[in-house]
Amino acid sequence: MRRPGGDLLRNPDFLKLWTGQTVSQLGSQVSQLALPLVAVLVLHVSAFYVALLGTVDLLPFLLFALPAGVWIDRIARRPVLIAADAGRAVALASIPLVAAFGSLTIWQLYAVGFVTGTLTVFFDVSYQSYLPSLVGRQHLVEGNAKLELSRSAAQIAGPGLGGALVGAISAPYAIAVDSASFVFSAVSVGLIRRREPRPEPGPAPSMRRELIEGLRFVLGDPRWRALTEYVATFNFFTSIAFALYVVYAVRELGLTPGELGLVLALGNVGWLLGALVVQRVRRRLGVGPTLVLSGFLGGAALLLVPLAPQGFPIPFLVASGMIAGLAIVLYNVTGISLIQALTPDRMLGRANASRRWIVWGTIPLGSLVGGALSTAIGVRPTLFVGTIGASFCFLFLLARPLRSIRELPEEEPPPLLDDAALGLESQVAEL
Repeated sequence: MRRPGGDLLRNPDFLKLWTGQTVSQLGSQVSQLALPLVAVLVLHVSAFYVALLGTVDLLPFLLFALPAGVWIDRIARRPVLIAADAGRAVALASIPLVAAFGSLTIWQLYAVGFVTGTLTVFFDVSYQSYLPSLVGRQHLVEGNAKLELSRSAAQIAGPGLGGALVGAISAPYAIAVDSASFVFSAVSVGLIRRREPRPEPGPAPSMRRELIEGLRFVLGDPRWRALTEYVATFNFFTSIAFALYVVYAVRELGLTPGELGLVLALGNVGWLLGALVVQRVRRRLGVGPTLVLSGFLGGAALLLVPLAPQGFPIPFLVASGMIAGLAIVLYNVTGISLIQALTPDRMLGRANASRRWIVWGTIPLGSLVGGALSTAIGVRPTLFVGTIGASFCFLFLLARPLRSIRELPEEEPPPLLDDAALGLESQVAEL
């Protein structure tokens, strides 16, 4: 059996995961454009109901992320990935099926969003907990960078493909592409041959105790707390603004689905650039400075969206997407690799779930606030509220224990022996 490590391009099991995720990410980009366009162009609902799509889709992170993390730490993670992909394929396939009979409603979109969001909770927590055992901790940055490269490529090709599909076959039927992509991903993960190590034995299972243990690990360490505070507030403010992005682009700026897809595709070139340069930037600047710089750039670039003039909005939207995408990838690869490298394997599920419960849990709240604000003050002023708030979130990353980190460790940290040790021992070389 191939030992994890070495060049990941020669690791067949990683290549299966990478291939499945590449196809799945492409399909998801199609749905990300097609779903709100179903609400706007087919069902003709108000901006508030469009914003609720984002709330319903991510509400499961508030409801289920913490117990999912406890459960996933007790079992093998690969079967969870397969089941979540298969379930999302079925749920999404229901939209074009019902649309064929002329019975599609906004309530079905909400139901599908909630089901796929719930399955995404289990997939994402398992996925980030599974990667270290698949590639080895010494290759986490490389593995995360390659996976971000796929997501970046999908974000370039996906919106253009989505816009073309919506124009050719209508928005409901374009969603069938995403359903098929989840089937492909499930098969790819199912073909992985490397077996996971058995979960470490621990005390008798206790949902309450293990939930508290995961939260304490994330919030008890000033590094993880700073990362969590930054992402949670950034997600909240960007959700206020970008739950309304499609409404703003179509109804206020007058973009067609094809133009909107082109804007998103060109803007997402920044994600690709970030995935290509992240390892070089991290080595030159260090972990902490990379996080601070990317946090600042990511927030500031978003202000270009509400500043876009109606006469020629496309250059503003594209520039915003490129700069923000570059910054977000630099942050995500560096921050997630840091967390994975410094978290013992038996805690990965709970640590990932606790962090995501907080940082993703603010997204449906932001979408709800954005929908309400758009009704009260209008869409463009709401975009200003969200983007101005997002531009100040990087201040959380200036916490000294975080900004002074230079390198990632390559060895798994020792097991945590007691509650006092949770999240408090430094495993990194600091200035």
